Amino acid sequence: MSLLEKLKNYKYQKPEEKPKNPNAEYLDSFKRIVARGLSELNKNLNLQMNLSGIYLKQFYGIEIDDFACEIARLSLWLAEHQMNCKFKEEFGVTRPTLPLTESGHIKCGNACRLNWEEVCPKEDDSIEIYLPSNPPYSGARKQNLKQKQDMAIVFNAVDRYKDLDYVSCWFYLGKRYIENANAKLAFVSTNSIVQGQQVALLWNNIIDKKTEIHFAYESFKWSNNAKNNAAVVCVIIGLANRCDKDKKLYSETSVKYVKNITGYLTDKQQLCVSQTKKSISGFPKMCFGNMPNDGGGLILYETEKDEILSRHPESKKFIKKLIGSKEFINGTTRYCIWVHEQDVNEAMNIPPFKERFQKTYEHRINSKDKGTQKLAQKPWKFRDTNETNSWSIIIPEVSTSRRNYIPVGIIDSNTIVTNLAFAIYNTELYYFGILTSHMHMLWVNAVAGRLGTGYRYSSELCWNTFPFPKITDAQKKKIELYTSNILEIREKYFNKTLAELYDPDKMPNDLAEAHHDLDLCIESCYRKRPFENDDQRLKYLFKMYELMSSGAKDEDLKQLELL
Repeated sequence: MSLLEKLKNYKYQKPEEKPKNPNAEYLDSFKRIVARGLSELNKNLNLQMNLSGIYLKQFYGIEIDDFACEIARLSLWLAEHQMNCKFKEEFGVTRPTLPLTESGHIKCGNACRLNWEEVCPKEDDSIEIYLPSNPPYSGARKQNLKQKQDMAIVFNAVDRYKDLDYVSCWFYLGKRYIENANAKLAFVSTNSIVQGQQVALLWNNIIDKKTEIHFAYESFKWSNNAKNNAAVVCVIIGLANRCDKDKKLYSETSVKYVKNITGYLTDKQQLCVSQTKKSISGFPKMCFGNMPNDGGGLILYETEKDEILSRHPESKKFIKKLIGSKEFINGTTRYCIWVHEQDVNEAMNIPPFKERFQKTYEHRINSKDKGTQKLAQKPWKFRDTNETNSWSIIIPEVSTSRRNYIPVGIIDSNTIVTNLAFAIYNTELYYFGILTSHMHMLWVNAVAGRLGTGYRYSSELCWNTFPFPKITDAQKKKIELYTSNILEIREKYFNKTLAELYDPDKMPNDLAEAHHDLDLCIESCYRKRPFENDDQRLKYLFKMYELMSSGAKDEDLKQLELL
């Protein structure tokens, strides 16, 4: 069969019939037909030796380590040799590997401080430039002095850049490099930059009228064969100049063709939620729990508590339950010494307490932190002293994303919340219903930070930004009714932990139904028409957030009914 016949018989796949793997069979087999055909037509010219058009001089790179630079150059020669061997297998001849010719242009230096255009000039716009990288992953609070200095240089015009991960430098510099050029980039990163507060801080400075995310690979666990390597959760993000073509959003099992990809790696409207100190919906303040900063002096385990009480019954008034996310969800209990200012002398007269106060004092006074040293003057006191005089709502700071709902609970005045959970003190019950609703969970899933693949709840990012309409007293009472039903059903399963009750594979049917009833009640507060799916719900929430955060009036919110 002639080359012309092969090309005529080749089945071209229309764009709307996109293959599962867009880089797979079509391009590969088409190129092979053309290459072999040209080889047959031009045997005397040996054109197959130049068919690839790829040379090492077309590769550029920046590497901060001298030795790694040399390895990179050597790797390019090895890769060229391997590809030459493949080429010879296919076409019978190839360019000789030896003698070695010019290798890639690998520059030794700090990529955060070098001018990328000097390393790889963009002189000819007809030449395509592809910029891949696997940058360093130091988190916002784990950067060394040199990395902090790099951040200051790169983000000198960006507010709150200190809350960004070090990898953000590459995306920010890469955006500037590809702007107005025939270039694209793709970087591997930890998924922290597409979660929580970093989304607004980073992507509001990258995604604009010129630059877009043209493909992304959603969160996946990446580990290697190194001994004791730590598996991290990564994303792959590609940036390009704006165009009308569909964008590709990959998961581990599929690829979606979408019109837009946001900084959250979703195909929703491009809107980044920024944390705020005050609720846009007029909700009460949600506080961090109480940090002991005590070196273990103020915290008691069950056996320690029992021993003190057996010898000093008068100590009972100073001992309270201590609950953080882990204790609350898994049903374990610790205790703490909780002393008010007016009772210090009485507590000091209890010998085991006095010993523990001394332990706390030594921990604090020997700290390098001046604030901690100052706390040493009151060794009987937690750093924070938030408590309730009636009852309060507790919200775990971390929770697995497998759960359909974050377990929320009620605590009494005999319980102290640690800094590993949040609390709304002395509040109304219907806020419990809002927190544990499906609508709120959709919002948390969209904007919250992550700990691995689990949720990391934030009062300023999840609670204060959550858009909720003004409701009547009758609606509040209805929410409280459904909330009470959930709490009563939980009581039926007092022998089970919240981890067991909210495991999606083990959740009791009556509890699941009670949550469903509450979900419908909460949704009815937003609009009369029911939502058709979660995409519609989230679109509504983001539009409502956009209006409320920009100071829209009540009458402006009526347009949401049209969504």
